[in-house]
Amino acid sequence: MTSPNRVHAGGPTLSLATGFPSASVLASRYVDAMKFAVSIPPFTDASRLLQIARDAEAAGWDGVFVWDHLQWVDVHPPVHDPWVLLGAIAQTTERVRLGTLVTPLSRRRPWVVAKQLTTLDHLSGGRAVLGVGLGEPPDRDFGAFGDEAGLRARAVMLDDGLELIDELLRGGPVVHHSSSYDVEADLLPTPVQRPRPPIWVAGVVPNKRPLLRARRWDGIVPIGATDLLRPDALARYLGEVEGGWDVVASWAPGVPAKEYAAVGVTWLVESASPTGDWVDEFHDRIRRDPRGD
Repeated sequence: MTSPNRVHAGGPTLSLATGFPSASVLASRYVDAMKFAVSIPPFTDASRLLQIARDAEAAGWDGVFVWDHLQWVDVHPPVHDPWVLLGAIAQTTERVRLGTLVTPLSRRRPWVVAKQLTTLDHLSGGRAVLGVGLGEPPDRDFGAFGDEAGLRARAVMLDDGLELIDELLRGGPVVHHSSSYDVEADLLPTPVQRPRPPIWVAGVVPNKRPLLRARRWDGIVPIGATDLLRPDALARYLGEVEGGWDVVASWAPGVPAKEYAAVGVTWLVESASPTGDWVDEFHDRIRRDPRGD
């Protein structure tokens, strides 16, 4: 059954619980439809980040997404705000989808996120996507600022925040009272995309709670606990994947894109570990057409 919170649905249901017994058939059917995106750590000069986004679109990538952090671990790099960057990227691109991967909703006010997402949707002509999750690291991005750092409390805030953002984005008067938020508002304008931009929910594998949460929305962003997930691990985690529901997976080095397509991945994402000379290496990598790999 399709969740009422979904903004798109339909298509076949793919049975993936046993791995990918018909991988060749699935790959030929879905690899052409799979989208490719870059996810940029905003941990370098802002002008360089904009150039990376422009070059990604020129190379043929379908989406440009930005990490959402206040601080980062160990190396302590400069960290830029994703929403300001995305607004600038919207003005210098024409085609790519834009959004955060991912915004930790519990440390942002949901009504402000709704405003930011709506403005991005207008600036980009209807290309915005919202990725959300619990967020990491709990100490530097939450506790250090006096925000809630506990996982369970943040999970409740995430669920309440998602319901509230959905109501605000759909338009009209909103009266929302939950354990986390009390809001009575009527925000304008509404987003370009109706009833609202897609919402993707991240979760660390093998935890099942994020998967259950994501099934109520428009897509899942599975994250490996220690390493990038390979297609067989994704298949075991996801079980059945409904058509019209996005599966947004990180691209493990050396794994052909068709293997991800065979297990139901709809967005394959290239990112970087922000250590060493990562900026030049990542920038060179995204200058290549992803469909040529």
